[in-house]
Amino acid sequence: MRRSEVLAEESIVCLQKALNHLREIWELIGIPEDQRLQRTEVVKKHIKEEGETTILQLEKDLRTQVELMRKQKKERKQELKLLQEQDQELCEILCTPHYDIDSTSVPSLEELSQFRQHVATLRETKASRHEEFVNIKRQIILCMEELEHTPDTSFERDVVCEDEDAFCLSLENIATLQKLLQQLEMRKSQNEAVCEGLRAQIRELWDRLQIPAEEREAVATVMTGSKAKVRKALQLEVDRLEELKMQNMKKVIEAIRVELAQYWDQCFYSQEQRQAFAPYYSEDYTENLLQLHDAEIVQLRNYYEVHKELFEGVQKWEESWKLFLEFERKASDPSRFTNRGGNLLKEEKQRAKLQKTLPKLEEELKARIEMWEQEHSKAFVVNGQKFMEYVTEQWEMHRLEKERAKQERQLKNKKQTETEMLYGSTPRTPNKRRGLAPGTPGKVRKLNTTTVSNATANSSIRPVFSGTVCRSPMSRLPPSGSKPVTTSTCSGKKTPRGLKHGANKENLELNGSILSARTFKGFQI
Repeated sequence: MRRSEVLAEESIVCLQKALNHLREIWELIGIPEDQRLQRTEVVKKHIKEEGETTILQLEKDLRTQVELMRKQKKERKQELKLLQEQDQELCEILCTPHYDIDSTSVPSLEELSQFRQHVATLRETKASRHEEFVNIKRQIILCMEELEHTPDTSFERDVVCEDEDAFCLSLENIATLQKLLQQLEMRKSQNEAVCEGLRAQIRELWDRLQIPAEEREAVATVMTGSKAKVRKALQLEVDRLEELKMQNMKKVIEAIRVELAQYWDQCFYSQEQRQAFAPYYSEDYTENLLQLHDAEIVQLRNYYEVHKELFEGVQKWEESWKLFLEFERKASDPSRFTNRGGNLLKEEKQRAKLQKTLPKLEEELKARIEMWEQEHSKAFVVNGQKFMEYVTEQWEMHRLEKERAKQERQLKNKKQTETEMLYGSTPRTPNKRRGLAPGTPGKVRKLNTTTVSNATANSSIRPVFSGTVCRSPMSRLPPSGSKPVTTSTCSGKKTPRGLKHGANKENLELNGSILSARTFKGFQI
């Protein structure tokens, strides 16, 4: 028997033993018959080779797969190398550690994907840091130019002079850049503040010394900017003006006093507060007096700036109050009814508006002043007294003034009434006749061939329709030294005989007959 046949028989025996062993196991664990058949079919399929693939075809397929895998290996190794090179370059610029990956083995697709994502993140970080570096560098260069500062450290030289791409964009370097920029900006701000202070000092001295415009224009070029040469020029101008100020001591002190008075007005200083600064009234114009005035004006200026908002509110109230008083004065003026053009209506509207806004403004100021007093633990004083007390006092003075004016009007009316009762009323010429020139006769009208003046007719006939009692407009005061003349009243009493001759002079001629005052029943003429 051949060797192959022997091997085939041995294989069959082994397969038979394996199947028997499987059946014993199935029997032992109690697998049903139908499942045994299924399992036996599975074993059969494993043993029996289905399909028509030959050994040569199988070898060819395997070789193709091996070639494909070798190609994939090469591509992955190449990509890995490229990613490592990019990672190294970015890490050197950003000063960060390299990506940890085994370069000896073939990376998986997932490992390559993670590596690619890491490199993309590094690129984004580099771009953002580079942009930040360029912006900070530009600002640093501008500040150095403004300050006329030359880079004196290796880091400053690297920032300003070296290539931008060669700069290390580490977090530490970016932080150092920001710190350098802050230092330069602080120096620039300080320099600007110094220059602005020198300019303010120059303007103040110009005003005090009354420097002409031509001389001011000579230094106009240094009145802007804050470079070192500008600062030096400003300081020279201040020194020159200070020397000139010492030579014109009286003139300067008087100019400061004008400014002091303005601040006193703006701060609502009382007379006692103003007099408390005794040097203001001194005539000994010395350097010490000038220093005292300088210190006082600085203190006052600071005081006004701190309380500027409140002072402006008080000033607004003062202006509104004065306008309100003006409208009140006009409202009590009888001549306001003769105006034209609708001004009266406008004034009434403004007056009504002020009556509403004034209390509202006072309440707002009261709340703000109370808050200020709590913060500063002292009273806010206007003209030497608390503001609300001052407001209350102004309203009370206004009320008393109105009451006084009212009493004066009542007293005047009372005196006028007594005078009219005693001597008779005076003729009242209509307003439109006030413009007639002296000697110009008034218009007259004829009534049954009898001439009666408008003034007489108006004053004597008007009561007939109104029902009031009037005195004769033609009454005369008694001559000096004579006894008072008692005129008749509407009581119907007869006129004394001693007055008949004088009374006839004031009789009216009507229809050719003489009518005395007694003819008009119910009237006194």
